[in-house]
Amino acid sequence: MGQWPRDLRPRLGADLAEAIVAGAYWLREPGPDAELTIAYCGAVAPEALAAYQAVTEDIPKPGSWRSPRPDRLHRDWRAYRARGEIGVAERLLARLRLGAALVTVGDFHPATLSRLGAVAGTAVVPLGVDRFGQSGDIPDLFRAYGIDTEAILDAAARACLTALRGSA
Repeated sequence: MGQWPRDLRPRLGADLAEAIVAGAYWLREPGPDAELTIAYCGAVAPEALAAYQAVTEDIPKPGSWRSPRPDRLHRDWRAYRARGEIGVAERLLARLRLGAALVTVGDFHPATLSRLGAVAGTAVVPLGVDRFGQSGDIPDLFRAYGIDTEAILDAAARACLTALRGSA
């Protein structure tokens, strides 16, 4: 495990410290019957958090997952999997109810976090940047690439509908 200042690690707790070092953690854990989790990384944090706040009006206790280091999360997952063990991603995602929907979003390729759906065994709608060359301010670019708050809310609705159809 990485190095932590001696006074910070005990306040975080061993599980949270391990999850952060491994590359992801629950910002808001989902409730026991939560229908949706929004997983995000990068500069889209304000948009993802705004979308999370908006969905709490209609969906009780959705989850919010932050991945500050998706590269580490992937390496951790592969290392544990190679040893036949359960990694941080599986332990965290085990908190999702069976059939819950997952939206992943970041200012990177949509596939970067989309594998979380396979890890969790749940429907996923991945959002991200799959083309380049646009110029503009951040809100315009996020809208053009489909990673703004409205796009995340639309993806959440699609993910919930997909999960609902899958459970029928």
